[in-house]
Amino acid sequence: MTETRDVAVVGGGAAGLSAALVLSRARRTVTVVDAGEPRNAPAAHMHNYLGRDGTPPGEFLAIGRKEAESYGARIVDARVTGIERNGADGAFRLLLDDGAELWARRIILATGLRDELADIPGLREGWGDYVLHCPYCHGYEVRDRPIGVLGTGPHAVRLALMLKKWSADLVYFPHGQEVTGEDRLRLEARGVQVVEGGIRGLVAGGAGLTGVELDSGAVVPREAVFAPSTMRPSGELLDGLGCARDADGSAATDPMGRTSVPGVWAAGVVVDPMAQVIAAAAMGSRAASAVDHDLIEEEVEQAVSEYRR
Repeated sequence: MTETRDVAVVGGGAAGLSAALVLSRARRTVTVVDAGEPRNAPAAHMHNYLGRDGTPPGEFLAIGRKEAESYGARIVDARVTGIERNGADGAFRLLLDDGAELWARRIILATGLRDELADIPGLREGWGDYVLHCPYCHGYEVRDRPIGVLGTGPHAVRLALMLKKWSADLVYFPHGQEVTGEDRLRLEARGVQVVEGGIRGLVAGGAGLTGVELDSGAVVPREAVFAPSTMRPSGELLDGLGCARDADGSAATDPMGRTSVPGVWAAGVVVDPMAQVIAAAAMGSRAASAVDHDLIEEEVEQAVSEYRR
């Protein structure tokens, strides 16, 4: 068997790198395996992270990698394709897509999620630029501009009601979703215009979004749109290990990130899809301290057993 690391962190985003930083500073041997597919890669800037507000996501991750590596963490650019457990000593064997393998005493899954977008032409192309999903992340950047909210998710009406304080020029496009009488009353009272009809696509050019084209051919001028996505936590490794999941597919954990499988923790948006970057980083830090305490307990028990012998 090759060297067994104390902890393997799967995923090199905010949660994973934060966990690696805490653990490497605690003098644990840590390896981060990162597939290089951060969810916020299309965004130009990251916001609401105290001390790093406005930092490009790639730059933020590069800083995090450098910090973790400065304390001895290893970072491997690869994808984990499977995780197995050794019945003899309980260590985990991680299989990587480059044919390599890694052994670890504990696992932290920080594998993130993927956004599934509605089948509307132009939505994917503008994602993270003029197609947005989080008002707290991007609302300020499009303040006082003509904004549209697309009915592409179950919380679209609520999103439209929220965004009114960022822009007085707000249009809600149900796109076939039913608008109840109560919702219509709330939208009208809030000053949100409702434009019926299906959406044919987004109209954009070199300067960005110019409008939302309806099935009728009419184009409603807009400079940005918010489109709720379906958030799918990355669950392949969770399922492979037998970790319980919540109703929305997220990893089911205790407050410290411990999953239903001994030796396995989870952190970040794979646990809470609504977590912003700063919250994901905090979850990684919390899970790391829990893992360290768990390792200490195991080491103390071993030391006592050896001492008695």
